[in-house]
Amino acid sequence: MSEKNVLYMARTTRYYDFASTLTSTMGVEVNAATPDSPTAARDFDLLILDADGIRNDRIEQIAKWLDDRGNIPMLVIVDDDGLSGLHMPSRSRSDFICSGASEIELEVRARRLMGEEDAFSVDDVLRVDNMTINLATYQVYLDDQPVDLTLMEYSLLSFLAMHPNRAYSREVLLHRVWGFEYCGGTRTVDVHIRRIRSKVGPQIAAHITTVRGVGYLFKG
Repeated sequence: MSEKNVLYMARTTRYYDFASTLTSTMGVEVNAATPDSPTAARDFDLLILDADGIRNDRIEQIAKWLDDRGNIPMLVIVDDDGLSGLHMPSRSRSDFICSGASEIELEVRARRLMGEEDAFSVDDVLRVDNMTINLATYQVYLDDQPVDLTLMEYSLLSFLAMHPNRAYSREVLLHRVWGFEYCGGTRTVDVHIRRIRSKVGPQIAAHITTVRGVGYLFKG
């Protein structure tokens, strides 16, 4: 039996299989509960909450419940069209992930919330042509040479690379990379994209496509 447990909480089971991939990647046991009967859950080390159909005040209540249980971390799954209306609890150990994220991103975020960054395998990295993105150490390499990216540049590049062949608006990228409290304009995204393209070279820059009238897409 696994030493650690994850609770998947949702009104439906639409992403239960996605959450359950942590059983093979992390060796944890994944159990399910609904937001209306959370006290039925056994002891667990991470809550994965599908935000679909759940109001922000209910998310706040769940966060307080987790705090009372020993500050258990929470990972919220949110659809792209729900990003602008999502308000993450400020006092809790929480993070969010887009519903179309990869299993690798799910594992990385779960490990960080559970304090297992050092346990992440260096083999679990993203590779695109001559570029390697180490999701555990926040480092990017071109032909095994480190690329000097700021944290925001890294976050933007890694988000796009982990969601290939999907166009994201500048507003969604602002929410996902800069956070919900960011007050700057969407031009910030354009500036960072330009800097990333100049740093990663023409081969990788060609993967970062401007989608007219929408935003950006990373061609896989």
